[in-house]
Amino acid sequence: MKRVVFNRKGGVGKSTITCNLAAIAASQGKHVLVVDLDPQANTTTYLGHDGKDNVVGIAEFMESTISRNYRDFTSDDYIRKTQFENLSLISASYSLVDLEAKLEAKHKIYKLRDFLNTLDDEFDEIYIDTPPALNFFTLSALISADRCLLPYDCDVFARDAMLDLMEELDEIIEDHNPELEIEGVVVNQFQARAKLPQQAVDELSQSKFKLLEPFISSSVKVKESHAAHTPLIYLDPKHKVTQEFVDLYNAINRKRRNKTMR
Repeated sequence: MKRVVFNRKGGVGKSTITCNLAAIAASQGKHVLVVDLDPQANTTTYLGHDGKDNVVGIAEFMESTISRNYRDFTSDDYIRKTQFENLSLISASYSLVDLEAKLEAKHKIYKLRDFLNTLDDEFDEIYIDTPPALNFFTLSALISADRCLLPYDCDVFARDAMLDLMEELDEIIEDHNPELEIEGVVVNQFQARAKLPQQAVDELSQSKFKLLEPFISSSVKVKESHAAHTPLIYLDPKHKVTQEFVDLYNAINRKRRNKTMR
């Protein structure tokens, strides 16, 4: 199973959601890979690595599709371990920015899909974090994935962007990946007692989007986990937000199992 986390708006929690769901899967005994496609490398940093450390990662794989550099590398050369059991990473770096135009010119949009398909026997779940833009790397991820989660931070601008995004996703599914399922919206940084977030959620629920539950509460504990480079399930497994992520992960996968059994 390959799951992409995407929203064109920055600051909605893509890296937080990607890393915490992946970490929960790993903590439950699944073999999990996280692929960071964002040149900002926030996911790479969150999982305890550095996007500036010159270690071979996703940029080098992408480069291998348009040059002889890294052509003889195997998948193991791009995958690095994290400090967390069962959780591996293909890291990002800022050099992705320089590669994007070259990859587009050479029509390499399906190369990520082909590469990740070779890892299906090695990993139970693959999570893909994307840039806050519908660019080459995001489209590559959407083509590669089976499932898509859409983070939403209860902001009016985020709501309007989500409504515009759905039409583009429908077109991508039709033209490039008919197997891609939009699992739903992950409501992030939710403040239950505040009027505006509740209003934003209510307005979005009236659209065609499915809002996944539970919503993820706003908490300083998330920022602490970023600073510690440690997903919540390892930092504070009993915290309220940790349990919300666990319940969200279980709900998403229970839904998927039920669909498979039909």
